[in-house]
Amino acid sequence: MTTFDLNTAQTELQGKNPRTILKAALNHFDNIAISFSGAEDVVLIDMALNIRKDIQVFSLDTGRLHPETYRFIEKVRKHYGIAIDILSPDREQLDAFVKEKGLFSFYEDGHQQCCGIRKVEPLRRKLATLDAWITGQRKDQSLDTRGDVPEVQLDAGFSGPGKQLIKFNPLLNWSSAQVWDYIEAYRVPYNDLHQHGYISIGCEPCTRPVLPNQHERAGRWWWEDSAKKECGLHGGNVKQ
Repeated sequence: MTTFDLNTAQTELQGKNPRTILKAALNHFDNIAISFSGAEDVVLIDMALNIRKDIQVFSLDTGRLHPETYRFIEKVRKHYGIAIDILSPDREQLDAFVKEKGLFSFYEDGHQQCCGIRKVEPLRRKLATLDAWITGQRKDQSLDTRGDVPEVQLDAGFSGPGKQLIKFNPLLNWSSAQVWDYIEAYRVPYNDLHQHGYISIGCEPCTRPVLPNQHERAGRWWWEDSAKKECGLHGGNVKQ
């Protein structure tokens, strides 16, 4: 890891293209990983491998993903010949939660507790081992929660005592159309569910296809307030 100054990096990377941001991230940090779950993340993997071959990639297995998503993860692993660290929830926490509330409590009392156990806790364990991570966040995914996100930031939610975690968002200023133009141009693997009306894909019970002209996040946690559609991975985005 080279010396990293967050304020300088924010100034230098503001408005820059994804490759420039990725190159800066990978040059500054050795102990850095790409978070992989959707189409944007595979674009980042594709770009990153042209900058550095020894990239770390991890993915969250909540236990509630679509079958197509599991096949997608394997497709990406084989296509790029990379190892993907699959993160699972803590078994004891999950068993206690399901025993108390069942398998679909989020329809009644919100998704935060379920996502906290299935996503946030495994992610926290992983991020505790890293100095920085790379995400596929885009501003236009949700102007309510992602409109003010910078290209590089201190991840206060996952930083620990005496250790700062840096988060890079290389695709921040790209549109969905730009992501898919890249996927088509470079034949990047994608989830088969995208061919069936799904755009933003999460767990099976919490994701549904969107209708024409609906926003891409409309299919996620559709029963909840649209201004709070974050599962906790980027919880700092939600305005209090």
